[in-house]
Amino acid sequence: MRPLRSLLSAIVLLTLTAAPLARAGELRIAILQSQSGDARKYQTLLDYLGTHGLQAKFVTVPNYLAVTGMFADGSVDAMFGGSGVGCAMMIKGVVAPFARSVGPSGPLTYAAVVVAPKGTPRFDRTAAWFAGKKVVFSPLASAGEFYFRSLGPSKAAEVLRAASHGAALDTLARGRADAAIVKNHVWTKEAEKFPTLELVGADDAQNADGGLIVAKRIDKAAAEKLGKILFGLGADGSPAAVAARTALGISGFVAATEKDYAQTMATVKRAGVTKDFTFTF
Repeated sequence: MRPLRSLLSAIVLLTLTAAPLARAGELRIAILQSQSGDARKYQTLLDYLGTHGLQAKFVTVPNYLAVTGMFADGSVDAMFGGSGVGCAMMIKGVVAPFARSVGPSGPLTYAAVVVAPKGTPRFDRTAAWFAGKKVVFSPLASAGEFYFRSLGPSKAAEVLRAASHGAALDTLARGRADAAIVKNHVWTKEAEKFPTLELVGADDAQNADGGLIVAKRIDKAAAEKLGKILFGLGADGSPAAVAARTALGISGFVAATEKDYAQTMATVKRAGVTKDFTFTF
C-alpha cells in the first residue's frame, strides 16, 4: 500500500489548473534533440504503457529552457532526466517529482566523482583544487557542471564541456584535460578502458537516478493512471514488462517526493540556480 499512498501524496502536491494537459488516455514525454538516443531506450516503456491503455509519445524539444516553457504552457506532461535539471525546473515551479527507478537493492542513486591522471594529488572537495587545471564535465549534470559550480568560484585554467560522462573521460585520457567530473557508475563501468587514470575524490551527496518529473498542471486522471502502471511494473511478469525493465536496466519504479531530491537540490542551489536560471552558466 505504501506506493499507492506515496502516489496519492504526490498527486496532492501537483498544482492543477483549469487548462487540461494529457487526458487519462495519453501522455506527452519531452526529450531533447541532443538525447534522441534515449528515445530508443525508453520506447519499450512507452509500449508497455500502451498495453495498459495509456498512449504515450515523445515530443522533441531543442533545449531545457524551451521544455521548461512547454511544461508551463501545457505542451508536454513529463520528462525522464537528470536530477540536477529536474531540480532546476522544480525551482522554477513548473514540475514535481513523480517516480524514480529501482534496482535490486532499492531506489537507484549516483554521485559525482573526480578522475585524473595517476599520480595527481587527491581532490580536497574545494574549488581551489581546480586552480590552473583544465576540467571537463557534462553540462548541467549533477555529477558534472552543477557539482563543479556548487564548489564556488574557481580559477580553473579552462572549462571544457563533453557530450556525455564517457566523452569526458575520453577527453581526459587523450590529454586534453587535467581532471574530469563524472557519474560514479560511469567511471566504475569504464575504468578498465583508461589505465592511465584514477579516481582522486568523490562527493558524498547521492542523486536520484532514472527519475521522472511531471508538469504541475498534469491531468489528475492521467497522473493516477501513470502511477498505477509504473508502480506495478516490477511485479508484472508479462513480456512487455520484462522488455521494459531489461531495456532500462531497472527492477521497477517507486513514487518520488521532493525529499528524494533534497541533496541534489542543495547542490543546485549552491551552484547558483534560481527561478530566473536560463540553463547556462
